[in-house]
Amino acid sequence: GCVLVVSVIEQLAQWHNSTVKAALERLCDYIPGKYQIMHHMSCCIDKEMNADVVCHSLRLCKQDPGQPHCHLYSPPKVKKHSCGLFHALALARPKHQIRPKSFMGFSSVCAFPLLANLCEKMKYVLRNKLPFEDFDGDKFSTFPTLRGYHWRGRDCNDKNTTVYPGRRPDDWDAKSDSNCNGIWGVDPKDGIPYEEKFCKGADSKGVVLLGDSAGAHFHIPPEWMTVTQMSAKSFANLPMAFSDELDWPQFSEFTGFLNSTIGGWTDSLYLRLRKRNRCNHRDLQNISQNGMLTFLNFLLLLFLARNQLLDNPAIVIYATIGNDVCNGERDTLAHMTTPKEMLSNVVQALRYLDSHLPNSSHVILTGLVDGRFLWDNLHDRYHPLGQLNKDVTYSQLYSFLDCLQVSPCSGWLTPNETLRNLTSERALQLSNVLKEIARSEKFANFDIFYMDFPLRQTAEEWRKMGGEPWQLIEPVDGFHPSQIAAALGTGITWQKALHEWPQVLGKENPFNDQIEAIFKDQGGH
Repeated sequence: GCVLVVSVIEQLAQWHNSTVKAALERLCDYIPGKYQIMHHMSCCIDKEMNADVVCHSLRLCKQDPGQPHCHLYSPPKVKKHSCGLFHALALARPKHQIRPKSFMGFSSVCAFPLLANLCEKMKYVLRNKLPFEDFDGDKFSTFPTLRGYHWRGRDCNDKNTTVYPGRRPDDWDAKSDSNCNGIWGVDPKDGIPYEEKFCKGADSKGVVLLGDSAGAHFHIPPEWMTVTQMSAKSFANLPMAFSDELDWPQFSEFTGFLNSTIGGWTDSLYLRLRKRNRCNHRDLQNISQNGMLTFLNFLLLLFLARNQLLDNPAIVIYATIGNDVCNGERDTLAHMTTPKEMLSNVVQALRYLDSHLPNSSHVILTGLVDGRFLWDNLHDRYHPLGQLNKDVTYSQLYSFLDCLQVSPCSGWLTPNETLRNLTSERALQLSNVLKEIARSEKFANFDIFYMDFPLRQTAEEWRKMGGEPWQLIEPVDGFHPSQIAAALGTGITWQKALHEWPQVLGKENPFNDQIEAIFKDQGGH
């Protein structure tokens, strides 16, 4: 964190040809709210020192005994026979021997007064994976972030626990909208409720994602650390982003429903199902977690909002595409999920789903990605932090994170080709477990399908459109699928379903145009 902030401040000073203090003031003006703790860093930043040296000299970065000295930037060049980083630290520390009092006690960002309230809310949603603001306790909310309607369909009555997206209509919603799809009331021409006229027998169904950070659509805006693009507008979405755990499910591949504001475009399974059958409006749930493993997916299922007797069937996508082989451990292979563990974890989760999903639901198991794509396409490119001075490549970023033991995937984000291949080998083994489960296991309330993660097809499609493979990867973390990859992946998944499992998507509703026309006449209500 310190290295990131100091890097941005130093680059702002360089780009605007200003002092460090002026650059810090500029950054503080950009960021919503005033995080005054940053002001105390100005005394300690020297444009002649790189961020590694500054942060170690401030004791905000440390080296544990027996551990390597972690650094993002190349060590400063010094005299022959001396180590650049150690020499620079020796020169820096006499100048900053006393750690500023302002840093004392701030062991985490939650210690900052302005962030304390948000952190309490964040702790709740991280613990419960449920909306922080949900007055009737039905697991749906009228508030967007903090696991609100960015993650689940928007509640239309947060004072009535029997009103929520995805339920079967109560008395065909003649008097009120019980399932929040916007279709209710009675046609005065014939006295038939609109819901009955347009949605009866329409095979309505919702979308539920059980996933990891890729499914939640993790994204850190590159303009937050690219000084040539940085302005107050760059940070306007910062409070919302933190309230959504740096995830953007409202633009995601399976449950996205808003036009993307983070590049690319939004195309999702939910939007396509809604277009196919307007009665599916708002029936979505993104129950994903950053860092989710298959053995934890069973816990995520506890936060599923689906009543087996009262609700419509659902299409459940089970997609943990990397975390079962990805970790930041030194001995990463020893910490990967084994095929035996994968089998046990997934079957346990499916049995739980069978006892909670309405009949005629569907489950799609998604295979793991081949993450060698990441190193192959990014390692020698410049990271946003390195674009100004051409001094930070993704290879350097990966090594820095690995040294700190916070790498999102030590097995793939490494120069060690053998380790990358072994990680992909394990990923393939786990995918084969999922494929066999889909072939051999039977359940009472849903059928089950398997599909490979469509990375190769996505890359081919993007090349045909004139794009480059590296654009399919998130630029800041160098790990997650980008907005473009998510949108392209939707089209590939949809085509596969249309041709191989048409029963999953349901039939097209012939009344869609009439529904939209009535909506228009009533001002969109």
